[in-house]
Amino acid sequence: MREHTIYKSEEGKRKILKYYESYLKLFDVDFQREYVNTRFGHSHTLVTGPVDGKPLFILQGGNCINPMTLSWFSSLLGQYRIYAPDTIGHPGFSAETRVSPKDESLALWISDIMEHFKVEKSAFIGPSYGGGIILRLATFMPEKIACSVLVVPSGLQLGSKMKMIHKILLPLMLYKMNSSQVQLHKIADVMSFNSMKTIDENIIGEIFTHVKLEQDMPKLTEKKELANYSAPTMLLVGKKDIFFPAINVMRAAEAIFPNLVTTITYEMGHFPSQELFKEINNDIKMFLDVNY
Repeated sequence: MREHTIYKSEEGKRKILKYYESYLKLFDVDFQREYVNTRFGHSHTLVTGPVDGKPLFILQGGNCINPMTLSWFSSLLGQYRIYAPDTIGHPGFSAETRVSPKDESLALWISDIMEHFKVEKSAFIGPSYGGGIILRLATFMPEKIACSVLVVPSGLQLGSKMKMIHKILLPLMLYKMNSSQVQLHKIADVMSFNSMKTIDENIIGEIFTHVKLEQDMPKLTEKKELANYSAPTMLLVGKKDIFFPAINVMRAAEAIFPNLVTTITYEMGHFPSQELFKEINNDIKMFLDVNY
């Protein structure tokens, strides 16, 4: 566990948190905002939905802000009691303490939040890094998961390192050198299969500029780690995802999950297009209706 600031400057931090507040105003629901004390530091959590609704934890993607990936699941926010914590050590209002994504730390972090809200067991949705967090929870505390939806998840299999260097890392280096909007747009197009929202592209640019990016990803999950995990699991992947390509992730998931109920592949990158949001949410609703 490393205690330090993840931001390069206070001004940069203020810019990113201002984007966070602006993004929240785009939702059609009101959020309660609660700071939860965990063993790793305070965790800012967005809460919405009917008080008597079934609990649904939605975990954020890495190196972004919580409302950005939470917006992918907007049509689910009215039916369930939603708990959406800002991932500790990532941009947002939680503590800036970075914890290891390789061991039980992230599982313990989630369990502390669940205990605070008196939730013994819940459904989970995790996009990208958030999917990797779910897999850490499935490894160390599988009894906490009623069912899970892994969306373009980390923690299963990676894409080509050469492609990532050529299409992400090199343009990122050029962007950091001269703040070239051309390079930023190249990165956004690759990440989203040419469909990233303007606000998301702007925020990613600010994060590239002002945040010490988390480069340590959740470990690739092994079959033996999921020996006690039996919750129904849904996998949603993108054919054009440069980080976690559909074919690689599906092959890994089929090899390690004893309970993979549904796998759906979309014509998308790591970020879904706005046109796909409705379809993705409908597919998740169908899964939750049957399995939760």
